[in-house]
Amino acid sequence: MTGKHKNKITRRRVIAVTGGTVAASGLAAAGYQSAFADTTTGASASASASVTSTSGTCMQLMSSVTEGPYYLDGALVRKDITEGKNGVPLTLRLTVVDATDGCTPVPGAAVEIWHCDAWGYYSGYTTANPGGSAPAESEEGDSANDSTYLRGYQIANANGVVKFETIFPGWYTPRTCHIHVKVHTGGQKADGTYEGGKVNFTGQLFFDDDIAEAVFALEPYAKHTGTYTELADDMVYDGGGASSGLLTLEPVHKKDPSKGYKGHLTLGIDPDAENTGAGSGGGGTPPSGAPGDAPTGTPPSGAPTDSSSPSASASS
Repeated sequence: MTGKHKNKITRRRVIAVTGGTVAASGLAAAGYQSAFADTTTGASASASASVTSTSGTCMQLMSSVTEGPYYLDGALVRKDITEGKNGVPLTLRLTVVDATDGCTPVPGAAVEIWHCDAWGYYSGYTTANPGGSAPAESEEGDSANDSTYLRGYQIANANGVVKFETIFPGWYTPRTCHIHVKVHTGGQKADGTYEGGKVNFTGQLFFDDDIAEAVFALEPYAKHTGTYTELADDMVYDGGGASSGLLTLEPVHKKDPSKGYKGHLTLGIDPDAENTGAGSGGGGTPPSGAPGDAPTGTPPSGAPTDSSSPSASASS
């Protein structure tokens, strides 16, 4: 990507409201006061301290959004999800709070994230065209497992905090730069993954346009050229800032974006709500072979198939 990259796709907001999640499930503001400590797996850890915003109130929350077509069951419980994928380092710290109970922490909640690599490819769908002009995913030459890279769970500690080590996501047509997220409760770690319980929230995390542009000018991102969708033109982001999933990002080195970023946000959930993540609404018109209503790529041998997750009618 070079120069300015204003996308001409007409904005279409496709926030999917599912049963029981309208009033209380969603993303709270990023300014919550919380301890960003490393996570533990102790689901029974007690937490009595309230997590409140800088204004002293638990802010209005948005509804859940589509999980998109690239969700796969069976992600691993781990902090580092990179598997050797090349890209600008990103440390992601998320705090899970109960939006129905004064934004108190939810220890033991399982936070699951997944996102594309620097060239716009998802694990499990490494032949799906990301749009524009990008090398084949296989040309990167990394050691990542094509079925599992850039996917993972972490279990919230006593403060409701999880931490991931990953890379800054790339982009693909017709979406802006984003990370998918689900919050689960009631299950447990088993066989290296998280099983049982229910999904309380399905959402997406977003990145400031200026920061994304600086990152995409670097290698290996710069090898993917074309029209990048900015926040204002994205079909899912609704312009609400942190309450709509916009991450607070802090550079590791102010003058050198290649050193990486630290991102944080608070996820406000209703622990009694359940969300399928199926979503609704159109996904825009992707280029030939690009992500659309369903992935065009074929999962590698041994990867989960489409039948392992709900079908979403919007692009991921």
